[in-house]
Amino acid sequence: MSRAKPSQAIALGNRLLRRREVEQKTGKSRAAIYADIRAGTFPEPVPIGVNSVAWLEAEVDQWIADRLAERNAVRAVRGTRSTHLPSEIHL
Repeated sequence: MSRAKPSQAIALGNRLLRRREVEQKTGKSRAAIYADIRAGTFPEPVPIGVNSVAWLEAEVDQWIADRLAERNAVRAVRGTRSTHLPSEIHL
């Protein structure tokens, strides 16, 4: 009988998110998610089955928090609290 590998403890209430939930939560497309994983800038998924993966919600939430911190740091350097998009982005 095979034994399961010991796992790291995670906080209670933390869930695994499937790809569609990650897309909705981050606003990223599937292609962008996997490109960022390859680039090392997005959390790697956790295998949950033979052909299934999911993301730890806390890691996705931390990725979002890091993006917000980066945005706020740029604003602090610019000396603005504007809610407008950065000037580099024109819509």
